[in-house]
Amino acid sequence: MTDEPLVLGIETSCDETGVGIVRGTTLLADAVASSVDEHARFGGVVPEVASRAHLEAMVPTIERALKEAGVSPKDLDGIAVTAGPGLAGALLVGVSAAKTYAYALGKPLYGVNHLASHICVDQLEHGPLPEPTMALLVSGGHSSLLLSSDITSDVRPMGATIDDAAGEAFDKIARVLNLGFPGGPVIDRYAREGDPSAIAFPRGLTGSRDPAYDFSFSGLKTAVARWIEAKRAAGEEVPVRDVAASFQEAVVDVLTRKAVRACRDEGVDHLMIGGGVAANSRLRVLAQERCEAAGIRLRVPRPKLCTDNGAMVAALGAEMVARGRSASDWDLSADSSLPVTDPHVPGRAHDHDHNHVHEAGKDNLYS
Repeated sequence: MTDEPLVLGIETSCDETGVGIVRGTTLLADAVASSVDEHARFGGVVPEVASRAHLEAMVPTIERALKEAGVSPKDLDGIAVTAGPGLAGALLVGVSAAKTYAYALGKPLYGVNHLASHICVDQLEHGPLPEPTMALLVSGGHSSLLLSSDITSDVRPMGATIDDAAGEAFDKIARVLNLGFPGGPVIDRYAREGDPSAIAFPRGLTGSRDPAYDFSFSGLKTAVARWIEAKRAAGEEVPVRDVAASFQEAVVDVLTRKAVRACRDEGVDHLMIGGGVAANSRLRVLAQERCEAAGIRLRVPRPKLCTDNGAMVAALGAEMVARGRSASDWDLSADSSLPVTDPHVPGRAHDHDHNHVHEAGKDNLYS
């Protein structure tokens, strides 16, 4: 265990301040401070509110993670941080904190990709990722199908949402149903008591001429909202549980159908599902059923590792260290639209050349 890299990861792409500590593929600490309650009254995430919440939570959350892991900052082999994609202001808080700690400790800094981190986190639960791995990432900001032969250097987009992400659609329908924010967990709860076949809501981009791996949930969202409005206009009671179940079924039907198709087309026998919506109970059940029928092994992390967290960033950072990927430079900045084809932001120095780090850390500012 001692020769495996010990890495601290910082995640601030949206409204979760996550700090994780990983040794190799073993999770030692996963501390999270959420500002979701501060956004609930607005019905969605407010970027400035999120940024300020990260600023206030950062140091206490890092200290909590270090205490939970039982490690000293000087023992770390590197600091990893989400450099993008995400909310620009929120990302900047995390990147600034990571640079400060890395500089003070004289440790290498790794700016990593949020989406690639969501894939890599599965290693903490199910061991090393098969190569290649097909990944279905579904969250409030992303719905993507990705094929990775090396999580540190080769992630290829197969398909993505062309409008609303799946999680975004859950939030909007929950708002129409007056169920509050965030929408994913509450719709999941109501759907368990509803009939998923009660209402025939549309399945976007599933025609024979439609893009095979792209997603669209805007039309579904509009169809559900109009159905609800028509019921209310007629003075009829809206069957909330049936609406939730039917809407949820339409979403997970499309997600799992396209993911299994991509695996078959590419000859990949593993499917990994990550992102906040991967915590949805119906998505997990339907994905398992369809993967078993297709002879595909399904890997889904436990719900806490599916939502945004620092553990996933630390996991990818540890993989970067283990594979000798180059550290990021001190001028690393946040990139709100960092493409998934860039799993990390390498520095201008060659692999294994961390002279810039050691030079900066000659006088350890943290000790």
